[in-house]
Amino acid sequence: MSETTTRDPAARAPGRPRSERAEKAIIEAVLDLLAEESGVAAVSIEAVAARAGVGKTTIYRRWPNKEALIVGALAAAKRPLHDPEHGSLRADLVELARQIGAERGDRHARCFWNVVGGAEKHPRLYARYRNDVIEPRREVLRRVLRRGLERGELRPGVDPEVAIALLVGALAHKTPRDRLPEGFPEAVVDTVLGGIGTEAALGTNAER
Repeated sequence: MSETTTRDPAARAPGRPRSERAEKAIIEAVLDLLAEESGVAAVSIEAVAARAGVGKTTIYRRWPNKEALIVGALAAAKRPLHDPEHGSLRADLVELARQIGAERGDRHARCFWNVVGGAEKHPRLYARYRNDVIEPRREVLRRVLRRGLERGELRPGVDPEVAIALLVGALAHKTPRDRLPEGFPEAVVDTVLGGIGTEAALGTNAER
């Protein structure tokens, strides 16, 4: 019997789980280092390899440089925003605000603050992070606002980017260590809608 016919295909199966474990260990190592006080400066290929227990070549096979490695780890950790589609602008925005608020105390929030804090020193890294990680999340907010506009719940001419800045800025104005008060996401949404919403949106608020 030939070597090809006697080789068991299942014998190659363990390779994939090992690869997945290595990738997870690398991502965890990047996030651990990035969450430290020195932030981006703490992350190097050597430091990540040592903490993850892998060789540098294992990292380079997946990410060509430090910038790609950091953005890849942040993209893996940052949960995509779920588009609620409740049929009500307020209900959708409240759910999104709760999703964003719930992330404040986690490790990724500290990583985000450290990346933002290092934006001036690492402009390309920050620009790529915004494009690859933040923009897809902002697009969910844009879709919710567009639906609200189509239903007549937003005043005509409202700039979605301004509305997003108001919502996200209010939820991110404190450090990750500061817990948001109970009901804060709802209060933010209601305050913003009080300025940009129509009677249709405000009527929905009164009925909740």
